[in-house]
Amino acid sequence: MLPRKRGRPTAAERAQRRDEILDVAVRLFVAGGFRQVTLDDIVAEARVTKRTLYDYFGDRTAIFLAAVERRRLRTLDQPTESDTLLELATKIVSGLHSDEAIGLHRLLVTEAHSFPDLAEGFYRDGPQAYIAAIATRLPEPDLDLAHSVFTLLLGEPHRQRLLGLRPAPTREEAAAQARTALRHLGLE
Repeated sequence: MLPRKRGRPTAAERAQRRDEILDVAVRLFVAGGFRQVTLDDIVAEARVTKRTLYDYFGDRTAIFLAAVERRRLRTLDQPTESDTLLELATKIVSGLHSDEAIGLHRLLVTEAHSFPDLAEGFYRDGPQAYIAAIATRLPEPDLDLAHSVFTLLLGEPHRQRLLGLRPAPTREEAAAQARTALRHLGLE
């Protein structure tokens, strides 16, 4: 973390600070569990005040969901109209098989029954948003087909990642997995 200067931060400094707080929160959540990590833990580790946390996010659930949203934005990398279905699928495989995404997913599976609002937000801001993005790249927008694409993009490799049985794929491995999934559905 960079030392903080006095005065009002610029937009870039606020964005960087937000990312630093999210990095800390994700690390703490993944290591200790959602239930065990308090706002005080995040405040202490991120070296911010509670007021700063509330200004940026609100409560613990909002922090977690901000991390899910950030992962989605980084994964989709601001897709453009010119992105092909294969390019989007490759980004999804890479992003959702990353260490951060796997950590968040494991955490959610563990905590979903105790925090249904967290589970609902995770699904809305995660899988549902990816499926919607896929649907926009299909020859004919079709949510059922987009669900099938998403399912195949995760598939057995994702389960193995969740279980710690394989490392995150390289970009080339992600592209191969995406290509195979699309080919199985007649989309490549």
